[in-house]
Amino acid sequence: MGETLFDDAADSDRPDAPLAVRMRPRDITDLVGQEHLLAAGTPLRRLLDGDPTASVSVILWGPPGTGKTTLAHLVSRATDARFVELSAVTAGVKDVREVIEGARGALGMHGRRTVLFVDEVHRFSKTQQDALLPAVENGWVTLIAATTENPSFSVVTPLLSRSLLFTLQPLSEDDVANLLRRAISEPRGLNGSIVVEDVALMHLVRLSGGDARRALTALEAAAGLGERIGVGEVEAAVQQAMVRYDRAGDQHYDVISAFIKSVRGSDVDAALHYLARMIEAGEDPRFIARRLIILASEDIGLADPQALPMATAAADAVAFIGMPEGRLPLAHATIHLSLSPKSNAVITAIDTALADVRSGSAQPVPEHLRDSHYAGAKALGHGRTYRYPHDAPEGIVSQQYAPDSLVDRRYYQPSQHGAEARWAEVRERLAQALGSGTAKDDTDGQSRRREVT
Repeated sequence: MGETLFDDAADSDRPDAPLAVRMRPRDITDLVGQEHLLAAGTPLRRLLDGDPTASVSVILWGPPGTGKTTLAHLVSRATDARFVELSAVTAGVKDVREVIEGARGALGMHGRRTVLFVDEVHRFSKTQQDALLPAVENGWVTLIAATTENPSFSVVTPLLSRSLLFTLQPLSEDDVANLLRRAISEPRGLNGSIVVEDVALMHLVRLSGGDARRALTALEAAAGLGERIGVGEVEAAVQQAMVRYDRAGDQHYDVISAFIKSVRGSDVDAALHYLARMIEAGEDPRFIARRLIILASEDIGLADPQALPMATAAADAVAFIGMPEGRLPLAHATIHLSLSPKSNAVITAIDTALADVRSGSAQPVPEHLRDSHYAGAKALGHGRTYRYPHDAPEGIVSQQYAPDSLVDRRYYQPSQHGAEARWAEVRERLAQALGSGTAKDDTDGQSRRREVT
């Protein structure tokens, strides 16, 4: 079963426990960061102070290493409630129901409340999250759920509506630096057994990316290399600064959004930066390629007719050669699309046409454009006055194509950007030619009629 009763004091006192565990705050005065959540009288502070009336369920959302699990441990110390942990990685619906039944029993028989901590709640399926709802709604448990992913995408709405959401921020460089200094000097940490050069300490801070656990883990690894730690020892211990990026959560959406907006805004260097972040984090290159294809029509269109073929070719190339070489066609397309002239005329045209259709503007097709191949169609006048454009020297004839109510409606409005400026001129010439007469004014006997579908 995935249920665990907290005994964090025992873990943090073990000399062989990881440094990040040994340095876990014992009380609220040890906490670093998150001052915006801990002011006196706030719901989270009341919970941490052991206020018996603060039995509200909470969701803690923030990047790794910002204190979500630590806050849960502190609540376990502050409250007289049973404190039970479920890991969403290993627990199933059966485990959830067993915990709830145990909480109901403890409340009914002994009047003792249960605080249920669910780590990585975003890994719970909808069914598993739904299983928590009766317990939260009826007050059988006080839920503390931790997630690194945006709850709007990863937590079911009913559970969100029954909980308070607290957003944790990455720790500041000063916070991480102070935490590292404490870990170096305090007896429960490294007890002054090593000397860390100032430049190495700041290197550890930068590598952490605001993640306290990562900083302490890197420090512990570096400490195993000698008594004096410089930048070289830090780099040897930490081979590569991992990019903090969650492919399934808000980082995924934020970075791809910034990537698309940078390409749309013609900032090629910013676009390449976000592309590099996605590649380094292991983002699916097919996802990036699909977004470039969409952008090629949505934001460039006919301002650069080569944009869509370029994006499509990049997608084909990535599928053909794979990664890491696929970074080259992705960068190729990103640079091309960033530097291309921009126009949203294509998406505006189709979305306006769709809006008209949805609003009831799908009027009858003009008779001369209707299918005339089935039995009885000619008797109805279908296709009778249709004029075949290829019979005209100019390749275009004056006749009505749109339904009556949309004769003067224009959807495609070309910009003057890039190659689209030419299409703007063509659009005007064609509009004039098509509007110079009507299909029913068919007195020109030189024009041959064709019956086509």
